[in-house]
Amino acid sequence: MTTMTVSIRASLAMGALALAGLACLALAQPASGETPANDEHGGEWGGVCASGTQQSPVDLSGAISASASPLKRGWHQAASAVVLNNGHTVQVDAANAGDVVIGGVTYKFLQVHFHHPSEHTIDGKSFPMEAHLVHQSADGRIAVVGVLFGEGAANPELNRIIAAAPEREGKVPATFPVDPGRLVPAHAAAFRYMGSLTTPPCSETVTWTVVSQPLTASREQLAKMAAKFPDNARHVHPLNRRYILKTAF
Repeated sequence: MTTMTVSIRASLAMGALALAGLACLALAQPASGETPANDEHGGEWGGVCASGTQQSPVDLSGAISASASPLKRGWHQAASAVVLNNGHTVQVDAANAGDVVIGGVTYKFLQVHFHHPSEHTIDGKSFPMEAHLVHQSADGRIAVVGVLFGEGAANPELNRIIAAAPEREGKVPATFPVDPGRLVPAHAAAFRYMGSLTTPPCSETVTWTVVSQPLTASREQLAKMAAKFPDNARHVHPLNRRYILKTAF
């Protein structure tokens, strides 16, 4: 076994080191979108947000092809869902919408929210928008699936979400079927790395899987998202001693 292989496995194993209090933090403020991510000032952005060495997002470049555990999809139509405008992003919370399995750990789907522009970049390239599908394991670990959007054909799922989102802060029941899998490409490769929540408390206990193949959204859809939240993306952070793996999705 090479030194690099050991290092990569050690990096991925850090997902098992989630703090005992993460479950409460994640449920109260689950991965990104809860505060203006582009404004990293004030006391709430101190602590790990300022001093952490495994912060997210990052530029996804120099990925290593590896036999990392592929993400196993288990999403399905939610039993119920609500669409929120929380003042910082459009978000859809869903109950009993399935899960994903990574490395033998099952993560239950919690919610999806959006960032304009994208938080992650690929080889320095930014995208007009990024969706974060947030999941949590029974012991409080977090897994986020990032889906990038480029300008192109309209996305039917986005139409429903945008139309339902309240103009002001608040939430409404979703009157359309919510299935997280409809916001993810059917077949694609993905980037895998260990990182953090992208808003306070910026806990460095998140397994990130960012799909390499962007979906499309129309110019009108992107404009509507931008009108609601013109810049709610955190800037990219140094990779430091982490590895980015390229894996099946």
